Amino acid sequence: MKETAKIFVAGHGGLVGSALVRRLKELGYSNLLLRTRQQLDLTNQLEVRQFFGEERPEYIFLAAAKVGGILANASYPGDFIAQNLQIQTNVIHESYRAEVKRLLFLGSSCIYPKFAPQPIKEESLLTGPLEETNRAYALAKISGIEMCWSYNRQYGTCFLAAMPTNLYGPGDRYDLDGSHVIPAMIRKMHEARVSESDQVVLWGTGTPRREFLYSADAADACVFLMNLPETKLNTILKAPALPPMVNVGCGDDLTIRELSELIAAVVGFHGKLVFDASKPDGTPRKLLDVGRLDIMGWKPRVRLREGIEMTYEEFLRVNALDSARRISTGAASTGCREK
Repeated sequence: MKETAKIFVAGHGGLVGSALVRRLKELGYSNLLLRTRQQLDLTNQLEVRQFFGEERPEYIFLAAAKVGGILANASYPGDFIAQNLQIQTNVIHESYRAEVKRLLFLGSSCIYPKFAPQPIKEESLLTGPLEETNRAYALAKISGIEMCWSYNRQYGTCFLAAMPTNLYGPGDRYDLDGSHVIPAMIRKMHEARVSESDQVVLWGTGTPRREFLYSADAADACVFLMNLPETKLNTILKAPALPPMVNVGCGDDLTIRELSELIAAVVGFHGKLVFDASKPDGTPRKLLDVGRLDIMGWKPRVRLREGIEMTYEEFLRVNALDSARRISTGAASTGCREK
């Protein structure tokens, strides 16, 4: 991509999208197309078609999606499948019509079977049943991969899919109803420390193993993939019987209990960690095989503890700003609180 190329980052306000914008700006890209949900509803086909017709972007990072943790996925499966299908269908189809040069579709490691052999290779896609708690979201993402693959085969497009592992970092959501595991733990343990609680209750048994990647590293990997030379890109796009997808991760995992102990140490919570085994664990293990990306020459830079420390610092900044905002608007004196 030339530094002056017109690049649309769909979902620029989210965890991955905001990291993509920061990385692109760091690298000198100066012609970024950014639209909020209020400015452009990606679930609305007419709005998306008009946007592509007027702006004619050259490159697309499709990071827009409805995302959430186990509770959100289990509570709103209809929203997860419908909204994600609408977003990706509109953007991918209009990218084809507008003849964009390349598109990178952001998927998720939850597309793989619940009991896939570890570490999970790209070839494991559709080889077994999915994890029940996020099946709707996973099926939407699988459809996006298939759509990229189908358009490449029929129309000769250059649509690539990146399958990141569990992501965390600046710009994450910390609400306990919809957030992922790291931001949820950070908030729970911070609030427990501030209130001097002697314990924190966490979902599940603590035994599942998970892999985590800092959002800045994920963004760097996405830009790396978008800038692959044509010869290397063709090894992905034209691989026999394999969708045009690449796993993005660090290649290491740890148990949820180990993760909780690490976050407790970073936050400074010294109470007891209680695991509620009546709550779902999700997939027993989800470690990605990142061999394809590794061979191409990309590796992550941020280690887990360092990433959690930076994420907690950002959480404290956001909390401080929210507190100041409530005070300035009189919310603190009237007893109001954020939901």
